[in-house]
Amino acid sequence: MSAHAAEPGSVVPPMPERTPKALRRAIAQHTPELLPDFDRHWKRIVGDAYGVGPVAALVAFWWGEYAMARDPELDAHVHDLELRAAESTDGAEARALLEEASKIRHRVQKLEPGE
Repeated sequence: MSAHAAEPGSVVPPMPERTPKALRRAIAQHTPELLPDFDRHWKRIVGDAYGVGPVAALVAFWWGEYAMARDPELDAHVHDLELRAAESTDGAEARALLEEASKIRHRVQKLEPGE
């Protein structure tokens, strides 16, 4: 996935280095509405961590959250898919919508720094 215009004249910021500090800095700069949740999650995970596993899991989770939120158009599209699935009365349609949203979420998880 490459950066593309979310609104006329705006560019989706690149992904940061895959470290907690770089990810927090990117969230603070580009998606500050996520920062309070990131900080609460960080304090809960680090406070209970006896190893690096929970920190790696936190970075993986927030990597995807930031990747979506930094691109308002993509974020809105995925949320629309999920909302339509929740409102659907057709099980097959709901599954298809959720599968599409899931594919996008998995794709953004694979983004590399700078993408």
